[in-house]
Amino acid sequence: MLSANDFSKKQIIFLFTNTGEKLSFSNDNIVIKGKEGKIKHQSTCYRLFMVCVVGNISITSGLIQRSKKFGFAICLMSTTFRVYEIIGSRMEGNTMLRKRQYEYTQNDIGRKIEQNKIANQMDTLKNIRKKTEEIKEGIEFLQDMIDKLNEPLNYLEVMGIEGNAARVYFTRVFNNVKWNGRKPRIKNDYINVTLDIGYTMLFNIVDAILQIYGFDTYYGVFHKCFYMRKSLVCDLMEPMRPIVDYSVRKAINLEQCKKEDFEVYDNRWVLKYKMNSKYIQFLMKDILEYKDEIFVYIQKYYRFFMKMKSVEELPRFEVH
Repeated sequence: MLSANDFSKKQIIFLFTNTGEKLSFSNDNIVIKGKEGKIKHQSTCYRLFMVCVVGNISITSGLIQRSKKFGFAICLMSTTFRVYEIIGSRMEGNTMLRKRQYEYTQNDIGRKIEQNKIANQMDTLKNIRKKTEEIKEGIEFLQDMIDKLNEPLNYLEVMGIEGNAARVYFTRVFNNVKWNGRKPRIKNDYINVTLDIGYTMLFNIVDAILQIYGFDTYYGVFHKCFYMRKSLVCDLMEPMRPIVDYSVRKAINLEQCKKEDFEVYDNRWVLKYKMNSKYIQFLMKDILEYKDEIFVYIQKYYRFFMKMKSVEELPRFEVH
């Protein structure tokens, strides 16, 4: 099983096929060439964790064999960053882990995860240099929500607290721009689209690591199980979301993220394809600063779940 030390040396690579990039292998190295045939990236397959392919590609048996041999995942994404398949590295047959998953029916783990998320939202507001009175009030409100989650609440009560915290948090973390509210998947403005891109990238990393340990990623501890929704991935990435939030805030301030980079079709905002690489770069840079912490967090969660420890010993993910 992959260790934290091994994971720290692993790489995540994005391939944009619609811009003419091509994938090939040479002497156990992965090679990505641009439209002109020049090498844009080359590294050993032994250090590869995931190849994210944006656009259409022909998957050969040789590519799948290499993903098995070197233990890397192939994540297939549409040009709008919707994931439709992950091929490759995963542990099969961890029946004891899955038995534990299916036997768990409480919501105390989910309550603690949401508490961890709100604590990280609060810390994200604290990281804002110029703190207005509104931000200070928001920090106090989030602290109250954290304290409330110390109580044994039911699912709907936890969801109510999570929703109230989100409304207070997003208004303040995006006080540097006109904020129209967090509306997942609706694509009602360029900020929500950018957040969705960042969350998708984070989702893929968490999903791949969970599969390394053999989790049933569709069976969550808090998010309800719906057909074809990876509820466990949704659960465990919750405390990590503020990484993306703060990254987008910074990008707006630095004018890396702006309206002009998007187009509107039928009231839905879409990132211009030529801007994909730019947005991937600044979002992935900030996510990968936490790469080791993300792996260790999931590793600790695996050990916690296998030993069925007290919920008070649930690992925490912290932003900095």
